[in-house]
Amino acid sequence: MSEAFDTEDLAKRLVIGRKRDGRSVYDAGAKRELIEACMRPGVSVTGLARACGVNANQLSTWVREHERAKAKAAPRREVIEMASAAFVPVQMEPVRSEPAMPSLNVQARLPNGVVLDLGGCDLQQAGQLIEALGRMRCSASTKG
Repeated sequence: MSEAFDTEDLAKRLVIGRKRDGRSVYDAGAKRELIEACMRPGVSVTGLARACGVNANQLSTWVREHERAKAKAAPRREVIEMASAAFVPVQMEPVRSEPAMPSLNVQARLPNGVVLDLGGCDLQQAGQLIEALGRMRCSASTKG
């Protein structure tokens, strides 16, 4: 196409027939040329529609549909780059399980004859038991 766009020639080729209800039937190639002409910088869609005998709203709809189809057909490079940047290889070391805390069997015989048996307790539980027993008052510890 030349710099001076020939709207008369395009207008002649655009409408190829009419439907029974009066609506126009458009040539696909001429329609595509008209849409591409609308996408040029500084072009008035309304002025171009008027020059070609097409409703400006109809031409705007064609341009939007063309842009949507174009966007669906070829995903933008930015999106592809972002998607590839979103996945970064990560090296993970195997999880080392901490050694299990040893279980203790604690048995305490109190002076009053009571036997406390705490089997299978961990170190923290055994410490709490010994601390509690140390705070208890018993008759044997008070004899002097």
